[in-house]
Amino acid sequence: MGRVLTALWSPFRWAGAAGKRAITALPWGSGGSRRAGSVSPERALSLIPLFACVRILADSVASLPVQLYRRNGATRELVSYVPQLLFAPAAVDDLFMWLHKCVVSMAMRGNAYGLITQRDDLAFPTMIEWLNPDDVWVDELHPTRPVFYWQGRVVPAGDIVHIPWVVLPGRVVGLSPIAAFAESIGQGLDTVEYGRSWFENGGTPPATMKNIGKAINPDEAEEISDRLAARVRARRPLVFGSDWDFTALKVSPEESQFIETMRLNATQIATIYGVPPSKAGGETGGSMTYSTVEMEGIDLATFTLRPWLVRLETKFSQLMPGREFVKFNVDAMLRTSLLDRYRAHGMALDQGWQNRDGIRALEDLPPLPNGEGQAYHARPVRASTTKPGGTDEYG
Repeated sequence: MGRVLTALWSPFRWAGAAGKRAITALPWGSGGSRRAGSVSPERALSLIPLFACVRILADSVASLPVQLYRRNGATRELVSYVPQLLFAPAAVDDLFMWLHKCVVSMAMRGNAYGLITQRDDLAFPTMIEWLNPDDVWVDELHPTRPVFYWQGRVVPAGDIVHIPWVVLPGRVVGLSPIAAFAESIGQGLDTVEYGRSWFENGGTPPATMKNIGKAINPDEAEEISDRLAARVRARRPLVFGSDWDFTALKVSPEESQFIETMRLNATQIATIYGVPPSKAGGETGGSMTYSTVEMEGIDLATFTLRPWLVRLETKFSQLMPGREFVKFNVDAMLRTSLLDRYRAHGMALDQGWQNRDGIRALEDLPPLPNGEGQAYHARPVRASTTKPGGTDEYG
């Protein structure tokens, strides 16, 4: 029966007063490991390009199948059973939401902090709850022996799962992208706020009216403006005297530079996260286009998701017993046509590096009965028939 750490929402097994510090010894009000400057995570997430990058990363990683393997000498084999940590990892969250929260924490704050709340009989974790980074502070005075604080109290290092994003040498806590790039993110927020205020306050005047026959005092100008606005709202025709000159004003959004500024900011934010700028509302950077959806998926998996997946795989594998390790199945996101997929399966069978049961598993089909699909059948390779002159005997 699993050993439950009942200390999740109650005080830990504190070692007397040694686990406490004076209120002035830690930045309790700093909001996590680093002060986020003038941009809070909640406000930063309201910026559409940043939200798009975080959503793409979290959705893509969380939607990938997670598989458990076991090392067997120089080879590896897929483990048939699924440990609890890979299907019911938290008290409330399923695996998708659990992975989603982990990636969001890493992308927003540069760190994911997990509290081990349940273990099996061999003391391996079976449940982990992700903590709010605002409640966690890390004493990095000795980087090889960091001390983790949660809600002001020391947490045993063995009960914390810490996954940082970008870490500087000699440090433990990962850089917070919102803190590190507060100026760029703040510029995007200021642009959105300025645009909203500009349009709410009417932008530029819709028109100008000039009387060339007499000078108009402020009171008369206000009355004329009110009458004109009332006619425009009522969609009724305007009547002009002989001395009035009416000129409508038109200002395109491009001339106000809102779109260009926001596009540039989106490109910068996408670059921070390694996400293709076009997916976050930025510039593509050139005329390169993807010939197929599959090629676009390969590019996203290789250059954007792979570093994130390796970080998670490395940490989760450390939580597994013995020779077992965790891998994400990236092939699940690469959509190919039915014909191309079946051709690839045929090549795998012919070349002997896959058996029928392995291919059936990729297609979500059960194994063949009586172990018929476990054998590997490679088509024999024909010996070379090239003549000394360089031509084949078959012409």
